Amino acid sequence: MPFSSFGLSSALLRAVADKAYSKPTPIQLAALPPALQGRDLLATAQTGSGKTVAFALPVLQRLEQAAPGTPRLLSALILVPTRELAAQVGEEIRNLGAHLSPPLKVSIVFGGVSINPQMMRLRGGTDIMVATPGRLIDLIAHNALTLANVTTLVLDEADRLFDLGFAEELARILSLLPAQRQNLFFSATFPPAVQALAQTLLRDPVRVTVASEPESAPDIVQRVIEVDVARRTQLLLHLIKQNHWSRVLVFVATKHAAEMVADKLRKGRINAEPFHGNLSQGKRTQVLADFKASRLKVVIATDVAARGLDIAQLPVVVNYDLPRSALDYTHRIGRTGRAGERGIALSFVSADSDAHLRLIEKNHSLSLAREQVDGFEPTSVAAPAAGLPESPANGGIKGRRPSKKDKLRAAAAQTQR
Repeated sequence: MPFSSFGLSSALLRAVADKAYSKPTPIQLAALPPALQGRDLLATAQTGSGKTVAFALPVLQRLEQAAPGTPRLLSALILVPTRELAAQVGEEIRNLGAHLSPPLKVSIVFGGVSINPQMMRLRGGTDIMVATPGRLIDLIAHNALTLANVTTLVLDEADRLFDLGFAEELARILSLLPAQRQNLFFSATFPPAVQALAQTLLRDPVRVTVASEPESAPDIVQRVIEVDVARRTQLLLHLIKQNHWSRVLVFVATKHAAEMVADKLRKGRINAEPFHGNLSQGKRTQVLADFKASRLKVVIATDVAARGLDIAQLPVVVNYDLPRSALDYTHRIGRTGRAGERGIALSFVSADSDAHLRLIEKNHSLSLAREQVDGFEPTSVAAPAAGLPESPANGGIKGRRPSKKDKLRAAAAQTQR
């Protein structure tokens, strides 16, 4: 079925042709008809499946059909969890709306940079806004915009937006929106607690779930290497040099670890940079630009890079630290094996983290063989597998004392029952 079968305007079809999108992806085939009809939508599909186009085209079509000459009143609000995803989604919407006449104004706002230029660009209004929740609230507090005229709300990576890190901000934003609006919720994962919360916000939603088919699933080889915690950086350095990897995205648990591992790799004559939330937006943008252009070999990142980043032909992702959330494992390894390319997802596991890896395997129906590298054999041995406790929707490493955040998550989940 071609894009022309959906009743899209000639301007949008021309933009689709410009992007060389030959035919709709499965999520676009399933989501476009109800979204174009104005229905609420709860859509689940794997990362890299074309979710942005699936909500961008209905948003643009609806605004194009509005009466000409209408003042620039914010009509479509798209919320995303990270700065990088905001920039990526906003750029895609601008490209798809390039041939609309009169042109629509698309604003991209996020924290980590000065708010003043963003406020200046909002003078005269805007039609579509792509925003992270915190910066949107800041702009509202400065009377830079109002949400009173929003007719379409899109939550991209909705599971992360429903996470407790955004729950309070999201609730405040929702309270400022008109009750009558179209809601489009998209994400790669929708754990039960998130689905229960979404049910309170959506009106008779169309549920779309596009599973990974063998022929369309990313071609990612998943490997596990056993290594003592203290020797992970040495092993990483060895693997990069031995395998002549051109670029590697390495995930760590903390900002401090990102700085520390990057520094040690540089001392080993590997061009590496950290990537985390404490860096300025200018630095983050530069690191990504250098990485995409292959001027940088290794990026050591926290989970701020786990979602939304589209890095063409990235050959290797390494889980230096396992993700706290089993769900985030999918998003991390999804940075490789994109657009038909083959990728490698490598996870380091120690005696302390083996039980958590087994939880990840259980949640994803995986059984990954443990490997060892000559000269880096672990001296500590993992305890024998026992009955594994159920993993909560938002993670938490089992076998350790729950953190304050874990307790808050559990309490929030309990209130939804």
